This record gives sequence, C-alpha cells and structure tokens, in this order.
Amino acid sequence: MPAPFPARIIIADDHAVVRSGLRLVLDSEPDLKIVAEADNGADAVKRCQEGDIHLAVLDIAMPRLTGLQAAREIAQTCPQVRTLILSMHFSEQYVSEALASGASGYVAKRAADQEIVDACRAAVVSSAFIYPAAFPARLREKLARTSTSDRPEPSLTPREVEITKLVGEGHSSQEIADMLFLSVKTVETHRANIYSKLKVRDRVELTRYAIREGLIEP
Repeated sequence: MPAPFPARIIIADDHAVVRSGLRLVLDSEPDLKIVAEADNGADAVKRCQEGDIHLAVLDIAMPRLTGLQAAREIAQTCPQVRTLILSMHFSEQYVSEALASGASGYVAKRAADQEIVDACRAAVVSSAFIYPAAFPARLREKLARTSTSDRPEPSLTPREVEITKLVGEGHSSQEIADMLFLSVKTVETHRANIYSKLKVRDRVELTRYAIREGLIEP
C-alpha cells in the first residue's frame, strides 16, 4: 500500500516548546503535515481513534499515559496509525520496549532535524528506524524483530502503572486522588499493592523503578 501524501501527524509531548520545535521542523517538509497536538498520552490515543491520522509522534514520558502505553493502545485500537517514540535518553531497554509496544521507531531528542524527518518518513511506511545509527546493527536487527506477543505480561494493572508514574513524578496521594477522581483511600490501597508486587519499600525505590521502566525521565 503506498504511503499517504502528505502524512498527517499528531505530536504528543507535555512540553509546548518541544511541540513547537517539532512542528517547525516537520511542517517545512512537503510530505509531512502536523494536524494535531496533545500534551498527554491519553489525548493522543483519543485523537488517533477519531481517525485521519497516519503517524503519532510520542514523547516517551507524558502525563496520564506514557508514550509506550499510548503506542501500545494505538497499535491495538488504531492499527493503521504508525507510532514513533521520542526520548531524552537512549538505551537498549527503552528501544526494546518501544518496538515491543508496536512503535515503528525510536529517536533521541538530541537527533538532528533531518534524522527526525527521516524517522517520520520511515515510520509512515512501516520501516523500523532507530537513532543513533551507531546503535549496533546486530542489536538493531534483533530489536526490529521484537513483537508484542513476545513480551511478558506486566505485573501491574494499567491503573497501578498510572499511579506508579504519578508517584514517581512526586505527587502526593491527595494530588493523585484529585487527578484520577479517586478517594485517597483507594490511591493508598493501590500504592500498597504496587509496593507489594514490585517488592519496593518506599517512594525512592518506586521512583527508580519508574525511571528504569521509562514511565518517567530522570
């Protein structure tokens, strides 16, 4: 199937300055068109579900749903939409998680403008794109073959993942309760279950877990 022209793109990042910079870079290309923006993963998923989006460019660490969570949900509910993960950090674990979530590529935010443009074009036609190019070819091929079905089931429920992310970002139980429209008691129960499942003792250890899993950025 031929690639759409121009590709209609949504940018999702919780920093307005990053969205503005990406829009400036991508809108200058005749085959790429920014048609929507979102400042969190949940809104990005919702916009993709409304239709007429070819590519979602997702920051890896966003409120409500992370880029990885959003990519996974988009892959399940909008298989026609391709996803590209952006991150401040580059590691084998993050890349593996991104491709396993259904993303077509992973680009470090430090990449030059042309690499980001190339990544978007590759993602639209379902080609795996990993930046930097110096990433070992052997590992690039291995990661490109990673499928969602190969991933072990996460030990946390979606709600627990959401609360883990918010705790890692420094929010109190009361703040989390207000944000998620839950009672403080319910949030505390979730936190206790999370600590038990992950075998962590306190907020510091949970924050380390959230960083390691790409739920938040250090």
